[in-house]
Amino acid sequence: MRLLNALTLLLLLAANAANAQNATPSRPKIIVGIVIDQMRYDFLYRYERHYGAGGFKRLLDGGFSCENTYFNYVPTYTGPGHAAIYTGTTPSLNGIIGNDWWDPELRIKRYCTADKAVRTVGGTAKTDPRTGQHSPVALLSSTITDELRLSNNFRSKVAAVCLKDRGGILPAGHIPNACYWFDDASGNWITSTYYPDSLGLPQWVRDYNARRWPDTFLNKTWEMGHASTESFDKWNFDAIYGGIKGGFPHDFAAARASGNYGVLRYTPYGNTLVTNFAMKTIENMEMGADEWPDFLCLSYSATDYCAHQFGIHAQETEDMYVRMDRELARFFDFLDKKFGKNNVLVF
Repeated sequence: MRLLNALTLLLLLAANAANAQNATPSRPKIIVGIVIDQMRYDFLYRYERHYGAGGFKRLLDGGFSCENTYFNYVPTYTGPGHAAIYTGTTPSLNGIIGNDWWDPELRIKRYCTADKAVRTVGGTAKTDPRTGQHSPVALLSSTITDELRLSNNFRSKVAAVCLKDRGGILPAGHIPNACYWFDDASGNWITSTYYPDSLGLPQWVRDYNARRWPDTFLNKTWEMGHASTESFDKWNFDAIYGGIKGGFPHDFAAARASGNYGVLRYTPYGNTLVTNFAMKTIENMEMGADEWPDFLCLSYSATDYCAHQFGIHAQETEDMYVRMDRELARFFDFLDKKFGKNNVLVF
């Protein structure tokens, strides 16, 4: 597997660590862009002793690490970050100046992907209608995913998976094949009528939702999975975000009783949901199956929610990243087996 760890986009399709220095790069079957929301650079070595060989260490040992990079815009929120990575430009040009902002033209406070002209696809009676009213309507710049599709007359497939709507919609760009995000009320993966699935979710997505994996995770208990040495002891924060307080073990009995699937966003199980659905997306959309490179935009948000809830020095945050490392290793192993190590480009 060829690996790239950077915010730059210009060399994305040309970089190939597996080739000799002057060799002509081969075309990958699939490109996977991974964004780990709110991950600080020092987390690569802060928890290193707990990482295995197949996750973060594989990225660093087998690819490029571009460390002399800086943010040249503010604020560094989720929306502007994803837009900057995938457009290669700043909020002043791509239009995503925050997660939400006052729009002087519309004279409203708008959310970065809100679009009242579209409707939710895949929700249930419990779903807030606004949960699926999203599209890239506010994104002014083309994305690398758009350019890939345009470069070969739409033969390449583009799909995005993220718990957060904005974490998938902005990377997927204006003309993807599919984009899915998580509905807290129903526990379903949903989309909007902006996308090709506007007449209803594909059967494989409906079948996947019917398996009720979020219920499986709500029936688990979150316990510290290793001996912590890099974090503070218990943090007894008020349940201001996810409905859970600091201190292991975490039981989700209250969330089960209320049907609050949103609590999973604050736990490692949220990342597992994303990995599992991403692998199903690759398989069922037959990504990487022909000569045209496909592109999966994969964004992990549970790391962000966890740090908001417990703080960056909490044991929960440490355990989140140790488990995130395992998720990456599991996903990379899936890509190796499905495509072969030299047919995948990851950044």
